[in-house]
Amino acid sequence: MLLVLKFLELIRWKNLLIIVLTQYAARIFLVGKGQAVMEAVLDEKQFLITLCTVLVAAAGYIINDYFDIKIDQVNKPEEVVIGRFIRRRHAMFAHQFLNISAAVISFTISFKVFVINVLAMTLLWVYASVFKKKPFIGNFMVAGLTGASLVVMAVYYTDNDLLINIYALFAFGITLIREIIKDIEDIRGDKKFGSTTLPIIWGIRRTKYLLFIFMFWFVTAVISMGVALQNKKLLIAFVLLGIPFFYMAYRLYFADRKKHFAQLSFWSKVVMILGILSMMFV
Repeated sequence: MLLVLKFLELIRWKNLLIIVLTQYAARIFLVGKGQAVMEAVLDEKQFLITLCTVLVAAAGYIINDYFDIKIDQVNKPEEVVIGRFIRRRHAMFAHQFLNISAAVISFTISFKVFVINVLAMTLLWVYASVFKKKPFIGNFMVAGLTGASLVVMAVYYTDNDLLINIYALFAFGITLIREIIKDIEDIRGDKKFGSTTLPIIWGIRRTKYLLFIFMFWFVTAVISMGVALQNKKLLIAFVLLGIPFFYMAYRLYFADRKKHFAQLSFWSKVVMILGILSMMFV
């Protein structure tokens, strides 16, 4: 039972749950426009798309922790699973099994979905093994992969694909900001093992300035899209989402300790969940 619980921690089951909620909210409220809810919930293809996305994401979390054991022992020693509760070779086997399963299942859905998932698997491996320790590009890759969890929906369900892609951009933006905040939070362990993340190269102050620019750009971009589409509900939703976002900016200005950046990372996830909920009204 302990191994099961630790494995669930390893694959970040809470984050996987957010992926499930995001994709099903998009299927019900963006594709299905809030009608025939049970038909959307019981849609076999949607279940398979979500299953593949969850399997790929879970495999990504495993390989990320596999390459980050030493760094995590400094940044968050109480959360280290691989090497303490699960052997390294067992973790690698689980990673490969999840990826192969996702590839096989996605091939039965459509070739485009298969290509997106295989590309995501490859990028997650490259990110964890090479680019996570590099400035910005690793953050950009994770944000792009998060957005891809909705892009794959737009590829298969072409109804309202523009609206789905707008939410994919939303997911990309908030994830990019959160990843940079996490780099500041983890600067001690990253620096010790030779990482070259933005906070290490630029320093925390200049990285915070970049975050302020990204936050302003992000809020402006999504509100502008609501205006361009002449979708009043979408516009109102993103304006309201700007309120907790500006609160984050306020907290970021005064943040100077690890716990402050951990709180900001949590608030980023709150904004993400609020964004998912806004799908119900647009």
